[in-house]
Amino acid sequence: MSKKEQVMQVKASNLRKNIYRLLDRVLKTGEPLEIERNGRFLKVVPELRKGSRLSRIVRHDCIPGDPEELVHLDWSGEWSGK
Repeated sequence: MSKKEQVMQVKASNLRKNIYRLLDRVLKTGEPLEIERNGRFLKVVPELRKGSRLSRIVRHDCIPGDPEELVHLDWSGEWSGK
């Protein structure tokens, strides 16, 4: 099950007073902003990030130690040669 989307709601007069702070918050958190005007709602949402899926990969260090040491390991004593 997906978790419910968080949405921040403000009145149009509050938006007028704090527009830059509210827009920066939408960009920072990715949380949509709903503006109430005359009983109806408008929504401000951040643009989806462009680019390839590979460009969004987060680097993780999974090898404890120096990876260069793995290149020079001598496994000849472990090989059975079958």
